[in-house]
Amino acid sequence: MDKKNNGGSALSDYFIKGLVVLIPIAITFSVVKWVLDLTEGVLGKNLPFYFPGLGLVSVLLLIFIVGWFSSHLFWQRIIALGEALLDKIPVVKFIYKSVKQFSAAMFESTGLFKTVVLVPYHQSLTMGFLISDAPAAVNEKLEGEYVCVFVPWSLNMTSGTNLFVKKADVIFVDIKPEDALRFMLTAGAVKPN
Repeated sequence: MDKKNNGGSALSDYFIKGLVVLIPIAITFSVVKWVLDLTEGVLGKNLPFYFPGLGLVSVLLLIFIVGWFSSHLFWQRIIALGEALLDKIPVVKFIYKSVKQFSAAMFESTGLFKTVVLVPYHQSLTMGFLISDAPAAVNEKLEGEYVCVFVPWSLNMTSGTNLFVKKADVIFVDIKPEDALRFMLTAGAVKPN
């Protein structure tokens, strides 16, 4: 009877591991395919010429052009105006700001997620990113030196918790920030190298 349970358990483990491998691949493939189909379809209908891969070239070119425009003062003001308009739409505002802040932290060289730390959390330890010293007003109220630590929520790349932790309680961990983030977001399923 134990052998049957172990066999069933192994089959269940294999199935779950298969899902863990296939679901991210399938979602990534679907999003990329949708973007490329959209661009290829729009460009194929509206341009007098077409070649396979035109959608991919167009998406890459668009990303570079937007990056170039966004580095100039005039376009920065236009983008700020657009963001101010989005800021007035309740649900859109939350989604846009969360994704933008997370993207900025991940992709910019001056990103916030640089120092990986362990900090006390609910009678255990949690992994997070040291962001900065706590504001002076917080340190005064807490009577000591505190720092801000951001702890991303597992399985949700746009949310997390900001903790004020005693500087003396912070344990620095020698893990690459991108590996640590992957570990946290996958609830520990993807181990750091």
